[in-house]
Amino acid sequence: MLDKSRTARRCLPIIGAALIAATLPFAAASAHDPGKDIVLEDGTTAHLHPAGDPHAAMAHHDAATAGVVSSEPSADVIKNVDEAGRGERLSIDSTTDVWALDGYAYTGTFNNPCGGDPEAGVWVWDVHNTIKPEFVGIIASPTGSRSNDVKVANMNSGRILVHSNEACGPGGRGGFEIYNVDNPEAPQLLASVQTDDINIFIRDNFGFTNFGVHNLFLFTQGDRDYVAAVVESLLGNFQIFDITNPSSPALIGSWGAEQLFDNSVDWVNTTDLGAIIAAQDFLNDGFGASQNRFLHDTTITADGMKAYLANWDAGLVLLDISDPTNPALVSVAIDPVNGSLDGEVNSHSVWPSEDGTIVVEGEEDFSAWVTTAPLSNFTFQNLPTNTIPGVGISTDAGTDFENNQVGNNVTVTATSVTVNSGPLAGTVYAAAEGSGNQPRLADLGGSVTGDAVWIGRACNGDPILNAGVFNPGDIAVVRRGACFFSDKLANAAALGASAIVISNNQFSNSPWSGVRVWDYSDPHNPVLASTFDTVCSAAPNPIPGCDPNGTYSSHNVIVESQGGRVKAYVSWYWDGVLVLDVTDPSNPVETARYVRGGPEFTSQNGGPQDVWGIYKEPNSPWIYASDRNGGLYILKEYGSGSSKVAKN
Repeated sequence: MLDKSRTARRCLPIIGAALIAATLPFAAASAHDPGKDIVLEDGTTAHLHPAGDPHAAMAHHDAATAGVVSSEPSADVIKNVDEAGRGERLSIDSTTDVWALDGYAYTGTFNNPCGGDPEAGVWVWDVHNTIKPEFVGIIASPTGSRSNDVKVANMNSGRILVHSNEACGPGGRGGFEIYNVDNPEAPQLLASVQTDDINIFIRDNFGFTNFGVHNLFLFTQGDRDYVAAVVESLLGNFQIFDITNPSSPALIGSWGAEQLFDNSVDWVNTTDLGAIIAAQDFLNDGFGASQNRFLHDTTITADGMKAYLANWDAGLVLLDISDPTNPALVSVAIDPVNGSLDGEVNSHSVWPSEDGTIVVEGEEDFSAWVTTAPLSNFTFQNLPTNTIPGVGISTDAGTDFENNQVGNNVTVTATSVTVNSGPLAGTVYAAAEGSGNQPRLADLGGSVTGDAVWIGRACNGDPILNAGVFNPGDIAVVRRGACFFSDKLANAAALGASAIVISNNQFSNSPWSGVRVWDYSDPHNPVLASTFDTVCSAAPNPIPGCDPNGTYSSHNVIVESQGGRVKAYVSWYWDGVLVLDVTDPSNPVETARYVRGGPEFTSQNGGPQDVWGIYKEPNSPWIYASDRNGGLYILKEYGSGSSKVAKN
């Protein structure tokens, strides 16, 4: 049943607390990790753990850019695509994937709001009138879970919708839900599916059950219906369920990148913990900053016979699933040297052309421009020495204070550090408040004002810089590293500081990420034909026209063949929606872009334009895009003679 109540609201992101040592460069916490320490036959101890939450990097980035207002207007671009209609959902970081079918569009929900909130779930929109889409209602998420991914298709049993479940709060379950939406305004729940690890031994002995599902894909083979699920397990991330009877789904087949490590092992039935631990080591030993080889997304061909797996640092995997009970490896496409600007692989999304000769693969990367993002998702723990508030700022901001160690008067809030007077007067730095039991700035009137004094690293045993000029009530500015955040706070409090500001310590920047275009003329030997990046995604550092707090990674992709041309439709976060002509895979050409920006648009949109999902209605001009902050966009693609000028 749909919940038809709706309040278009602007809500602030919830910043999660994870116990992260001060020396760690990035948050690395799983929302659902039932892993356990186990003792192997040789007496050594190992920790067995599943894939974890692929959204961790996204949540970390959200926290780092909380409260950001787009400061750079988007450049004018000549384009053949323009906005037709909007389905507003003005809620920061809330809207995720989008899919559409037969006059209705469906958008998912991220961490905030989490299941149990009346606005959490799959939002249903009537888009028969593409100029004025109408909100229909919400298919509610299970309590404590998020419904990130949604797919809907006409199957043998009717119009079927599936949405993913990932834990986002206490008691949240994994798996996916199956609905009949023959009447999209009165969806009928048919089944709730729990997804587990495929290995029976770790499932039964270590509780490797109830894992989140990150993405889904519906497909048919003749009179049989199936759903492929991307499961956040340790082994067998790609799982195929027979849903011919959608009220009684059954797991029938699976595949995992552990088979690239050793395909001679029966990964379903093995009880060899040594082999499982060795496979786990392989699955966590990829390339660049984010090194796992776990599956992220999948696309199934229209005939249901081939599956393309965006398998992160295992690369782009092609499987023959003509027998869905026994997926068979066809090929792996991977080129970390030529396929990425910074040696990452991060195979995130994938879509083949109709004839399968061209495949477009999206890379996702959140390790870019790290010197400009404020330290976030950090905790001072729950200690009696936590007596003053504390926030994090970026590496670059810390360097400014290190170069101007005294003489600046600042006001500190939960989201900013503003310099009132001194050498840095007029500068406003983005900030993020740490978690723990320390006093919250909101409880202290919202801000603390005082003279900022650089005191160094402030670990136990370190020299306290400028201690001779530090006065009670001053604000201590320190550099991250070498000890716990709580140690730094305690040493600042001992000086009489009224607050502590901790700057990040990541001094190396890198670019974002784009797309790779593969020539699959021989599917057994795919060849990297080209790569494509935007100006902002290719920049190793923020440049004019690219907001330093923006997100410029590519995200999702759909490919469509049109009258002899092959086009890729790409959601690209702050770069909006791009249309690429990839007919010649060695020479992708951007033919259209839809992007909005600037403070006025941001204030009207619920936040900066941040495009997550993309859906192209087959053989029509309609494109559906989901904005994490603003909801649903319906775009129309025009012919080559009908260029439009981007709105700003």
